[in-house]
Amino acid sequence: MIEAPGIGFLCKSCIDTMHEFIHALPPVKSELEIASVPHPQRWTPSRIVTELDRHIIGQERAKRAIAVAVYNHHKRIHQSAGPTIAKSNILLVGPTGSGKTLIAQSVAKLLDVPFAIADATSLTEAGYVGEDVEGILQRLLMAADGDVKRAEHGIIFLDEVDKIAKKNAGASITRDVSGEGVQQALLKIIEGTQARIPKSGARKHPEGESEFMDTSNILFICSGAFVGLAEEKARKEDKTSGGLGFVRNSGPIKAAIPMASRFAPEDFHCFGLIPEFVGRLPVVVELEKLDEAALVRILTEPEGAITRQMESLFALDDVKLEFSPEALVHIARAARTLDTGARGLRALVESVLGEAMFHAPDRPGETICVDAAFLKKQGWAIECANTPLAKAA
Repeated sequence: MIEAPGIGFLCKSCIDTMHEFIHALPPVKSELEIASVPHPQRWTPSRIVTELDRHIIGQERAKRAIAVAVYNHHKRIHQSAGPTIAKSNILLVGPTGSGKTLIAQSVAKLLDVPFAIADATSLTEAGYVGEDVEGILQRLLMAADGDVKRAEHGIIFLDEVDKIAKKNAGASITRDVSGEGVQQALLKIIEGTQARIPKSGARKHPEGESEFMDTSNILFICSGAFVGLAEEKARKEDKTSGGLGFVRNSGPIKAAIPMASRFAPEDFHCFGLIPEFVGRLPVVVELEKLDEAALVRILTEPEGAITRQMESLFALDDVKLEFSPEALVHIARAARTLDTGARGLRALVESVLGEAMFHAPDRPGETICVDAAFLKKQGWAIECANTPLAKAA
């Protein structure tokens, strides 16, 4: 017998039985853990947009459309009664550097859910050299630290989906394993299915260990630049509206309905996406090309703005870094000529500050002002930037 103060005497058999009973009980969540469980009422569309504004400049229509889609998806996950609500996956259409990836990353971070990025160009049909479509689920599982239940409520961002458009009928006599074949393989996963994922991280093998993941509640955000889609659409509209002689009746007049995208499903069909694939992406959001004013704001306003990052980097060497409004305008104009959107800003700023970074550790206490004169020393052809935009910056 073992003496337990305040209780009495217990035998070893009773202690072992009680120990097994306690460990068999389900874990009790603390108040902090319960409060951290995402709930749809905590992030309304307006709150989501407000938070996205801290990191993303412009693209107001796109942010609103994505906020509504994500909010509805979150409510769908917590639905306990009523008819089954279909999943609304998202297709982002916009030029490179317009913020497609950043919006998806920001939403995932905001909702505190597992997030995985995959490049559609690396995917192939099962059995061919390349990555199987189940590989993107494996990445999501890794982002969830191996927790399948948590991964089943995550977000997958599939980039470059325009590159898996099916080839023209006469382009090749070989099987299109990285185009239409990938689209076909993605259908069930995007819609919702029990996907088998190998635990080892390799390709599926009949004798290998695997686990199943339900993709019904995984939100898929696909994106692509779809270069030439707008021009092809405009060309077809001009051809349809044209005519000779008397004005001909071109059919019923379509109502001018404001949409988050000017593209219809048939436009993506003509581009090379199969109807079944487009049908599983009901929310189409178009991002606009960033203008000069937006690029200037991107340089300074977001919490992780490039200029703020550089100021902090120089501050570690006790060097103060300043950017003049005129210099910001010149950098934004240069980024526009590169036609890479916001991605070109970092490359330009790094190039401008390369020499200063080399000497900064040896000159503590110094102040570096990046202005028109500074850019001229770097070999920039500086024109007059005394414009309303420069004054506003």
